[in-house]
Amino acid sequence: MTRLAIFVSGSGTNMERISTYFKDHSKIKVSIVVCNNPEAGAIARANLLDIPVLMIDKHSFKNPEILLEELYKNHINWIILAGFLWLIPKVFIQAFPNKIINIHPALLPAYGGKGMYGEKVHQAVIKNGEKQSGITIHFVNEQYDAGAIIFQQQLEIQSDETPSSLAQRIHQLEYKYYPEVIEKVVLS
Repeated sequence: MTRLAIFVSGSGTNMERISTYFKDHSKIKVSIVVCNNPEAGAIARANLLDIPVLMIDKHSFKNPEILLEELYKNHINWIILAGFLWLIPKVFIQAFPNKIINIHPALLPAYGGKGMYGEKVHQAVIKNGEKQSGITIHFVNEQYDAGAIIFQQQLEIQSDETPSSLAQRIHQLEYKYYPEVIEKVVLS
């Protein structure tokens, strides 16, 4: 059984979709949710799905031995970032080489990097008059949004697009493709 740890900071809708997708899977299981925000909606979603939640803070993340020990104890094979806003430390990348995946709400390499997440991405895309946006699923390296691209899916930006409407449309792409791409990568 391949065991996933999903790292979250926010509402947890992608974590919920991924967990539901793998709920009765014969080869992949979401074993733990790691959260850095005590106010995150992801906590309640994980509880409803009976997935254990491990809370972390900046101190424990910068001194990762405890978190790594917890991941090893849970036999984690892959780390999936689903709206996790902290940069992954080098020690995690070394411990899980090419086994950490992230999703970004734009077509990287554009609109990526530190501070580019959620609504900020959609505002920048619209402000710059882009004709397309989409999602990028990529491996994680030591820089924000700079790992090797695994998958991209684009959509056309509508003439009356707002950051909110674009966010909703991007979320639909995330919900559809992220679990499928995780499954393909993990089982390949």
